This record gives sequence, C-alpha cells and structure tokens, in this order.
Amino acid sequence: MRIGYARVSTRDQNLEMQLDALNKAGCERIFTDKLSGAQLERPGLKEALSHLRETDTLVVWKLDRLGRSVKGLVDLVNELEAQKVHFQSITDGVDTKTPAGRFFFHVMASLAQMERELILERTRAGLEAARCAGRVGGRKRRMTNGKVQAARKLLASGTQPHEVAQLRRVGPHLISMGAGLLADVGGMRNGRRRTIQ
Repeated sequence: MRIGYARVSTRDQNLEMQLDALNKAGCERIFTDKLSGAQLERPGLKEALSHLRETDTLVVWKLDRLGRSVKGLVDLVNELEAQKVHFQSITDGVDTKTPAGRFFFHVMASLAQMERELILERTRAGLEAARCAGRVGGRKRRMTNGKVQAARKLLASGTQPHEVAQLRRVGPHLISMGAGLLADVGGMRNGRRRTIQ
C-alpha cells in the first residue's frame, strides 16, 4: 500500500499541488498537516505512520515536507527501514526500494553525523576561546561583590532577607541561594543550613 503525506507551513497555503502529485503517484490514502515542519507534534504524520505496514511505502512530494533537519529526516527513514517500510520522495527522485535510494540515505546519514560532530567541535572551541579570554558562560551576575558585602552587613544588623532583597533590587532567592548570605548569619533555608561557597 502507498500512503501519502502532505504538509504546508501555514493555514493560508494550499495543499492541492502536493495532493495532485501524491494521487498521480498512486497513493491509496493521504494524510495532511497545516503547520510548521519545526513542530514536533504533527498529527497527520503520526496518523500516516500508524497506518504503515511491512512492505508499504510512505510517499511525500518533497523531502522538506517530512522535516526541516537532515538528522530528523534520516532518523525517520531509519525507523521506516527498521519496520521494513519503504520511502519515496517524488520531486527529489528518492526511492528506498532501489539501491540508489538506499545509498542516498546512507550518504545523508553520514552527512548528518558529520554535521553533529562539527557543531560540537565548534561549540567546544568557542567555549575554550572564551575561557582563555577570561569570559565565563551564562548570564551576568546580579549580585556583584559590592552588593554581596552590603547585603551581608544588612543581614548581620538584623534586616529581614526579603527587605534586603528589595533594597538591593534582586529577588529573595538571590539573597539566600546566590550568595549564601543567610548561612553567614546563621540563617536556614528549607530546614538546611547553607554554607558560603
């Protein structure tokens, strides 16, 4: 059985061209979605996949109708292959029933793996370069050393933590968690004594 899947990104776009191509390709059932390919939850695709049985073929008009990333596409086709289901993309001329179609997806899988490794390598290199330049990742500290010292003095003088937070213009959690201030004056949080780092 040949099962078709068509998708457009917005409700304003029209599925007609894809539906015509899928009908001409001999699809007996066609499922559709009108939402972005970036959406993880695609009800039409989910339903199409649930109807596929061994030796069936999932047919799409174009590869990008199935997903937006090479990795996502390769993963889906690998799942189909594990279920002994074939895949065909009409305009791209890809058909996993043929040796050339299977080869195409092996090459795509290798490219997806290489892309993941390159991204990881660039991320590590960027973090290392930032560390060498004295920069640390994450958000800028709200509690500077000066604010920490001032907050400690206020707490030591008996000012309530929520009042200190208001005066320092930070959230109460920063007074207790971020700087370990309550522990410095014998305070407790959630029944446990906190220590200064």
